[in-house]
Amino acid sequence: MSAARAAGLSTSFTELVGIEYPIVQTGMGWVSGPSLTSATSNAGGLGILASATMTYGELEAAIAKTKSLTSKPFGVNMRADATDAPERIDLLIREGVKVASFALAPKPELIKKLKDHGIVVIPSIGAAKHAVKVASWGADAVIVQGGEGGGHTGPVATTLLLPSVLDALAAKDIDMPVVAAGGFFDGRGLAAALAYGAQGVAMGTRFLLTSDSAVPDSVKQEYLQRGLNDTVVSVKVDGMPHRVLRTPLVEALESGSPVKALFAAARNANEFKQMTGMRWTAMLKDGRTMKKSGERTWQQVIMAGNTPMLLKAGLVEGDTRAGVLASGQVVGMIEDLPSCDELIQSIMTQAHERLKTLGSLG
Repeated sequence: MSAARAAGLSTSFTELVGIEYPIVQTGMGWVSGPSLTSATSNAGGLGILASATMTYGELEAAIAKTKSLTSKPFGVNMRADATDAPERIDLLIREGVKVASFALAPKPELIKKLKDHGIVVIPSIGAAKHAVKVASWGADAVIVQGGEGGGHTGPVATTLLLPSVLDALAAKDIDMPVVAAGGFFDGRGLAAALAYGAQGVAMGTRFLLTSDSAVPDSVKQEYLQRGLNDTVVSVKVDGMPHRVLRTPLVEALESGSPVKALFAAARNANEFKQMTGMRWTAMLKDGRTMKKSGERTWQQVIMAGNTPMLLKAGLVEGDTRAGVLASGQVVGMIEDLPSCDELIQSIMTQAHERLKTLGSLG
């Protein structure tokens, strides 16, 4: 006889996107494919496909595959600055995708187009003022990621960033669901986020470390062996703060040796060039553009161009020495590889218990 499933938990966010539980699996490049996305959605959460590392054709196939694996709502994470962003948005509209999420908010006209076709728009933000701005542009909800989160992240902890965002929105009388990310992995965290005033939580590393994730088992074991101090926020990977596991490549970049760092950057740039067929002249042209637009060294410019390849080396090809493994600090709290359904049931059971206990206080 199967165990009883955890009761649903309705919030303004679950009602907005049509899911049972207020839990989001974030769009992680090379990780969030149809298998993980559909497994999350089938388990009652919101799965999100990561399309930044996909060509248009690959995204089209991934959406079709995901739809064949689940009838539940799911989302697609996109780069708003992608040259084919308008075409990708048209694809989402044609395929009836429920949610479009963005690391950087798209222009207001693209948000309007998505909303006009019934697609929920959810940017990720890292500052209170950004939440207010995207709300004024028409975004339906925001994901707020604190510094504990993996990948590109900010310096402020979730426990401070989340209330600052909630207060900023309240001050402007903006009623918009806020989803908390960065450091979440269990039902206690969900209960805490709800207590702050969030309407759900989003998790990346915790979903990466499930049996439904396509990341090689050897790489998952590498994550499971790590502790709370085994991640580093590096600006030497691609010029932006990037929380990753300490790997030999990352240690070389962080060592402070400009010779080692430049050698690693040049070597990986050459591998990227060979894999993509990109010419050096094109890479240098892109590099000059990046140099003009920000405070990046040539080493950072070179690395930025092939960061997706470095992530692929680690997360797809399993080369943990030469690759980059994005990870939240929460990696030090994770010890198992449940299915998405087992994970969400565990989180919801614990969350209901914590909320019941809190309700009995006073």
